[in-house]
Amino acid sequence: MIFGAHLVLYSKDADRAFLRDVLGFKSVDAGRGWLIFALPPSEAGVHPAESNDRPELYLMCDDLNAERESLKSKGVTCSPVEEARWGSITRIRLPGGGELGLYQPKHPTALSSPQAS
Repeated sequence: MIFGAHLVLYSKDADRAFLRDVLGFKSVDAGRGWLIFALPPSEAGVHPAESNDRPELYLMCDDLNAERESLKSKGVTCSPVEEARWGSITRIRLPGGGELGLYQPKHPTALSSPQAS
């Protein structure tokens, strides 16, 4: 039985500290400093595309403005909010140079939708 998913990000130590200290994700050390973070419940969006080389990671929230304010109080700068058909989006620059998306969905989610099957 499949019981979860494991996402791998290759990143610098500063990003690991960011996930732990700023976003507050709990972690375990799998040995030799390999941290594995507990993430909020997740979905996998599999969208039509011409190629398969564009992985993206978005965190979801139910109040984007409140989350941006919370991050700002921790010294995190978010990009301006963009409105898309599927949600209100901002981006967080990680200390190691990568980027995380953060959005408030406008679409039904598989996490809360009674239609999810």
